Amino acid sequence: MQLPNPFPEGTPVTIEIYKDEDFVETPATVAYFVPKRGMGLTFTGTEPQFAAILKKWIAQSKATPRHA
Repeated sequence: MQLPNPFPEGTPVTIEIYKDEDFVETPATVAYFVPKRGMGLTFTGTEPQFAAILKKWIAQSKATPRHA
């Protein structure tokens, strides 16, 4: 995630992502951060219905060509 002030490594957070009619809510932990740039997250305890939505989004992104 790009953030000007990322949270420190190990910080627990709750992530909410909305796309079209779907949404995902899952607990996560900050895995690493780069000051003034952003942070990487590890999802923890994602419920099955939200994991299915994430898988759907990933499959859709692989099927969509990217423009340089």
